[in-house]
Amino acid sequence: MFRTVILSAIALPAVLVIGSAAGQRPSPSTKPTAQEASLSTEKATFAAGCFWGVENTFRKIPGVVNTQVGYAGGWTEGPTYKQVCTDRTGHAEAVQIEYDPAKVSYQTLLEVFFENHDPTTRNRQGPDFGSQYRSAIFFHSAEQERLAKAEKEKRDHSGDYVGPITTDIVADGPFHKAEEYHQRYYEKQGVSYSCHFGNGKKQKVEVAR
Repeated sequence: MFRTVILSAIALPAVLVIGSAAGQRPSPSTKPTAQEASLSTEKATFAAGCFWGVENTFRKIPGVVNTQVGYAGGWTEGPTYKQVCTDRTGHAEAVQIEYDPAKVSYQTLLEVFFENHDPTTRNRQGPDFGSQYRSAIFFHSAEQERLAKAEKEKRDHSGDYVGPITTDIVADGPFHKAEEYHQRYYEKQGVSYSCHFGNGKKQKVEVAR
């Protein structure tokens, strides 16, 4: 199976601790802890085929703070990559994204999702096939659900695609982080390859005049 990340730094205000005692000097500015930083971010989870390439695509988006690849939407507890590849655990290869909504909107992430895979091929992307490669959006809130359904409906009725959009839109459930060697795979390998071919849109043919 083939795969394709995004280093986006998030600028956060420094934390200034001021002592209560009279005459006490403020401590030097410190970098926010992971817990403090997470208070200003939100999560988004997408499945769009091979998670190596999907993660690589989203990590290039400004405002994306962190990503991790894993398995979502199945019933087997703590699945391994080998188990998911049997197509018997119910999981999809997915990417969970932590993003700063002040810098990138969920709507923008939806557009990146749809433009970078073929949502018309059920259980298949490029040479990879099986339900683990299905197109799916796992929403984390009612607002994400509303936006996802509206975007899918808009694209489904646009006439731009070769067939109906098959993307599943379901509530977020347990997300099982994949094995470490899958994380930021393309960055570790120093390659930029994608097993995603096309985005399901009709080819535009220019007519000579």
